[in-house]
Amino acid sequence: MVMGSGGGGGGCASSRGNKEGKAGAFFMATLVMWGVSVFFEIVFNKLSELVPILIGFVFFQSANVVVRNFVWRDPLFVNTCVSLLHSSITSASVVVILLNQWIHIGADKMFEHSQLVEVTWPWAYQALCFSSGYFAYDQLDMLLHRLYSGWIPSILVHHLVLLVCFTLALYRNVTINYLIITLICELHSVFLHVRKIRRMAGIRDSGSKIVKAEWVLNWLTFVFARSISHILITVKLVRDASKFEKGVELPLALFGMAGMNLLNILLGIDLFKAFRKENKSQKDHHNLHQE
Repeated sequence: MVMGSGGGGGGCASSRGNKEGKAGAFFMATLVMWGVSVFFEIVFNKLSELVPILIGFVFFQSANVVVRNFVWRDPLFVNTCVSLLHSSITSASVVVILLNQWIHIGADKMFEHSQLVEVTWPWAYQALCFSSGYFAYDQLDMLLHRLYSGWIPSILVHHLVLLVCFTLALYRNVTINYLIITLICELHSVFLHVRKIRRMAGIRDSGSKIVKAEWVLNWLTFVFARSISHILITVKLVRDASKFEKGVELPLALFGMAGMNLLNILLGIDLFKAFRKENKSQKDHHNLHQE
């Protein structure tokens, strides 16, 4: 009976491993096709403005090498540190771009349909390219080190959707400003990555002031920088649907935002579970000491 049970478990694990392997092969193939597409656009269509994509990829891969060789070699830790670097750079860039436009043209005008679709704000194109380079790097790093789980890994789906939406917009040079605004969610990603690194470092006392402050910032940025901002962008797209010209821009934008909002819901559920788990473990630890 024991042997039979073990064999069944091994069969389930093997089946799960095969499914994850097939998922990895699929996402690796899509990443290669994406890379070929970018290379073709730069070399044959002379879109030299896409070069920051390559710069972003090389920059974050170099950061990976530095962390791996000089800090810690654990693949998940390295990946999280580089992700924290990206979130910090991108969120700061987005805030600077938005503040610059707010100062120059005002909040009312900067969110007009023509501004968001037909105009590209200063440095917005380069920032989107640089961020695309990161998502390509991160997709490759997760695939190489199997930093994903499940038959349809949500993180790999998320990166694939972003790469498709970002690069198609970059090729056509449309809706760049819309996409830059979506990246304000990287403010929340900063605290997601900080939390993960903090736990890897063994700092898990949910009663400490640092951890409490981190959770406050985590929830605030999740609500305002991620959830509400993405909902408002979706509402804006729906309200301005008639102003879009016939083409792929509107369907692609709506598809991308639907995916983002769904992933935000799943992320919120995971975040709430993690919050409850940390609080419960702290209460159990406190009760144990009282006894």
